[in-house]
Amino acid sequence: MKDIICKKLDEIERKENIKILHCVESGSRAWGFASPDSDYDVRFIYVRPKEFYLRLDKTRDVIEWQLDDTLDINGWDIKKALILLHKSNPTLFEWDSSPIVYRTTYEWAKISAVIKQYFVSKSGLYHYLNTAKSNYREYLKGEMVKYKKYFYVLRPLLACKWILAEGTPPPMLFSKLMDRCLDESMKEEVEKLLYIKIHTPEVGVGKRIDKINDYLDKGIREIEDTVATISNKETRGWDELNEIFLSLV
Repeated sequence: MKDIICKKLDEIERKENIKILHCVESGSRAWGFASPDSDYDVRFIYVRPKEFYLRLDKTRDVIEWQLDDTLDINGWDIKKALILLHKSNPTLFEWDSSPIVYRTTYEWAKISAVIKQYFVSKSGLYHYLNTAKSNYREYLKGEMVKYKKYFYVLRPLLACKWILAEGTPPPMLFSKLMDRCLDESMKEEVEKLLYIKIHTPEVGVGKRIDKINDYLDKGIREIEDTVATISNKETRGWDELNEIFLSLV
């Protein structure tokens, strides 16, 4: 599959007249709990020729290349990416730290060397907290639930706990978050569920697991209370990111 993805990237570069700076896996495969039939969430950062950025008319800053049962491929223009990095967008930190890298460059290495300087804990906490809350509300409130959805609440909740403990972007791998941030009393239950998720093509519906639900209820409330007490922290200035952008175009 990696060979297929790399050929797709070559095709995108040729047809879109871009250079891909960094390309990674961003979904359940990068998180470490993919099912046998999970698709591939391929995400990339690209740069266009200088003339593109000097146009007077507004142009798209994303490429949505493919979406089917196997591949989900899209990318962000470098200008969009750097603007979002200045806002401490958590997606950029995840793409930078993905354990599955399909392609990267020296140019991206320059960005990677400074990327953590733009991380703001409160921004990350709000992102992961809202993700946990919305997934919990949508998928895990009924008597019968889809078991795989537990991980789409557990991971962002543990990411919040990581940020509060370490003050850094959380790792992509769920196993690292679980080892560092999951209560010992919960690990056996979550590990059983993780085994089912990884080894079952389509994890089905089952009765709600009250022990995990109670843990999520309590954890979300605690994170909400904590986030409310954290003051906003100003991000770094624009100079360094402007220099990087100019060096790329």
